[in-house]
Amino acid sequence: MPPDLNDLTDSISLTPYQALGIPIALIGAVFLALGAQFQSTGVSKVEARSGVAASGGLNLTQLLALVKRPSWVIGTLMLGLAIVLQLVSLGIAPLIVVQPLGAVALVITAIVNSRVTKTALDRRSIRAIVICVGGVGLFVIFAAIYAKETPIDNGQLITILIILAAVIALFGAAFAFLRSRFKAIAYILGAGVLYGFVATLAKVVIVRIKTGDVEFLTMLCIVALLAAAAFGAYFVQTAYSSGPPDLVIAGLTVIDPLVAVGIGVIVLGEAAGAPPFAILAFVVSAAIAIFGVFQLAKFHPQIR
Repeated sequence: MPPDLNDLTDSISLTPYQALGIPIALIGAVFLALGAQFQSTGVSKVEARSGVAASGGLNLTQLLALVKRPSWVIGTLMLGLAIVLQLVSLGIAPLIVVQPLGAVALVITAIVNSRVTKTALDRRSIRAIVICVGGVGLFVIFAAIYAKETPIDNGQLITILIILAAVIALFGAAFAFLRSRFKAIAYILGAGVLYGFVATLAKVVIVRIKTGDVEFLTMLCIVALLAAAAFGAYFVQTAYSSGPPDLVIAGLTVIDPLVAVGIGVIVLGEAAGAPPFAILAFVVSAAIAIFGVFQLAKFHPQIR
């Protein structure tokens, strides 16, 4: 084997233990897809019974009614299991490898939602899904080759927390003053960005707990993680009221990993040694995936 090919193989190889994170992440993607479908059904039923559109944000009465909907509860349990499996995979394998595998959930959700609602996806919707998955796939390939997972020091972690605080404040202000103009894609973008930070902080917390490095900054990470997850979850539930579950999953499984890996590349310098063409590939593949999400939001037959 040529030396350069040997170097490439070495750069993307995983230990057998790390490789276990891949099937665990894929199983988690299945539960993510099914959970999204059940939750979407629950939100639609609550919205219909309340007679109040939830596209501007679920009110307290609607949120309480969700807990009484069996379909929503089942979906929530499935999503909880998906999160557990995701955390296990993050504890085993590098984030840049397993996090983007959630894109599999997009394909599963699209198929399941089409069958459940008896709404056939047209050619443009299918093309958008292919663009999403293809863009994420390319991004994963280049990330696995050129992005090196590195430990996060306290300074970098503080930077991530400051950025997250700014993001939460930005989305909070936008929701408070512009929610009447929000469409599904706005909630999906917000949730995807927030969950990208959740994945990064979850990885940090897991590593620090494993090494026994539990101190004030670690506890602050847990608080920030829970806050971002809560805001993201609310955005997701509201997105179900104005968009189909496969569009919601498209946003989460595309934007979430792009943000998580983007933090690693930009803030942590995990692609510092990558050649210029690899950086260009990161940008282009991310743009392709995000373009696919917007195309799906534009052409999905269930968009209201």
